[in-house]
Amino acid sequence: MRPPKQFKATPFPHHHELELQIESLSNHGDGVARIDVPDQNLTAWVIFIPFTIPGETVTARITSNKKNCSLAELVKVITPSPHRVTPPCRLFQKCGGCQYQHIDYSEQLRWKTRQVADLLKHLASISHPVNPAIASPKTYNYRSKLTPHFRKPYNGKISNIGFISKQGGREYLDITTCPIAMEEINTALPAIRKKTHSLAKQYKKDTTLLMRATEGRVETDPDGIICEQVGDLTFHFLASDFFQNNPSILPAFTRYAAQQAQSETSQNHYLIDAYCGSGLFALSLAKHFKQVAGVEISETSTSWARQNARLNGIENTDFISAKAEHIFSDINFPAEETTILIDPPRAGCSPEFLDQLFRFAPTRCVYISCEPATQMRDLQKFTAAGYQIQDIQPFDLFPQTRHLECIITLNI
Repeated sequence: MRPPKQFKATPFPHHHELELQIESLSNHGDGVARIDVPDQNLTAWVIFIPFTIPGETVTARITSNKKNCSLAELVKVITPSPHRVTPPCRLFQKCGGCQYQHIDYSEQLRWKTRQVADLLKHLASISHPVNPAIASPKTYNYRSKLTPHFRKPYNGKISNIGFISKQGGREYLDITTCPIAMEEINTALPAIRKKTHSLAKQYKKDTTLLMRATEGRVETDPDGIICEQVGDLTFHFLASDFFQNNPSILPAFTRYAAQQAQSETSQNHYLIDAYCGSGLFALSLAKHFKQVAGVEISETSTSWARQNARLNGIENTDFISAKAEHIFSDINFPAEETTILIDPPRAGCSPEFLDQLFRFAPTRCVYISCEPATQMRDLQKFTAAGYQIQDIQPFDLFPQTRHLECIITLNI
């Protein structure tokens, strides 16, 4: 096979095969091997190989050479890890959604814990204990939301409906079932696929379908109302709105956030929930505080948060529709008695938001993140502003994938 036009031919030729020892996992879930290349004066050259496990010896085939590393594909496992298991999904290694189905769950948790510790050390230059990652009660059939995609129909026909291929390319993999999706979604998927194909002429562009499980059924209308029970609270929100999509772990997740926001040693009576969405944390934590203020850029989410407060009979909350950069303009809580909880998007906090947070200087911060790399970047700014880490707790909201949530608690 000829190499791609853009292939860089050093330090290895295209499709060159190597026997490698896997040392660790990268933050993207790939196995990491290192090798000396004496004829090019390279020491401990890094090679990333997906679907491998630390401790394994494998044969790998080079697919790309970058400036500081090479990428390879797995050809054969010579010496398997005792933690290697048989993936239940027939599309595993082809679909880009899961990275860890070949690793037993206890080992997934161990590496996710280490992932946080490594990022803390290398990105934030901080040494602090990381608690063992808390497991999801469900390791499969846990996702309450699925969004299959398809390309613009050609000659009145839709091709594949599914997800991005691990190997790249423009066409999606055709997905008929997904083992990490809730059973209601997998039951409904064949009929939704059939209906979508039958309506192919109505679609004029690339499209994403929405499937959200709620009360034993699946909602496909983005404006449909979803009902989610978390502990003793009921939440309503639009199907298109953000809400954590692993319901099985949410009671423990919110309970832990509450413990950190109002610890036994804290005298804080007020809570600010930035990026509050439809009120998951603000309402779950409200009973621990005298007053709670939630801030959200989405007016529809703010409206649902208010409705959810009324639905659950919670009267000590106020929800404000505003950008996170301006959250303190309408809040009069005394900083010395205030905890702020932040759960920003994957990109982390903006400099403008952090600047005003540090000027306000709440005595306690609970920082929740689905992207530990950007969380560690922001953590450097917290420590520079005088905050000290109290606790670091990963939660596995996304079994079988490299993704996780991490709660870091800081005091000033």
